[in-house]
Amino acid sequence: MKKPTASVLRRARRIRLLLMDVDGVLTDGRIYLQSLPDGTAAEIKVFSAYDGAGLKLARAGGLRTGIITGRDSPAMAQRARELELDFVCQNRPEKLPAYKEILRGCGLRDDQAAYIADDLPDLPVLGRVGLAVAVANAVPEVKRAAHYVTAARGGEGAVREVVELILKAQGKWAAAIRSARP
Repeated sequence: MKKPTASVLRRARRIRLLLMDVDGVLTDGRIYLQSLPDGTAAEIKVFSAYDGAGLKLARAGGLRTGIITGRDSPAMAQRARELELDFVCQNRPEKLPAYKEILRGCGLRDDQAAYIADDLPDLPVLGRVGLAVAVANAVPEVKRAAHYVTAARGGEGAVREVVELILKAQGKWAAAIRSARP
């Protein structure tokens, strides 16, 4: 994990809600389509176990979590159930309205939310949140809008890196680790 600045740590201390994009953040950005004999195609997504463990640590640390994505994916819906995400907003190409709905529903302020992004549709949300994060392989515009750029690429542990940053800033990392052990 990169060493965060004092400003990033101050922002991270206020976070109560961690939201993220899917393709390029929870995955490496590639979309696999498997041709089926009936002429249809099945989507295959590859998720990092490190990110999954990170999201479980986030929950153990008291953070609410969720996704906002422009696509609709049964694979993502399944993964969200496995990870017990609080918010799953699929088929939302305009992400800001979904973000505002989630915030209102939680009774939180912008400065209490973090968002992890990789591409241009994420910019409106990044401009609002208290902690804007770009994955290492994000487009330049997203990196410029971010308060923090991860060392890890999307789909390769970037989400876990952000969870660790937030929980360490809040002094909750050690307790979250203890709760993750059987």
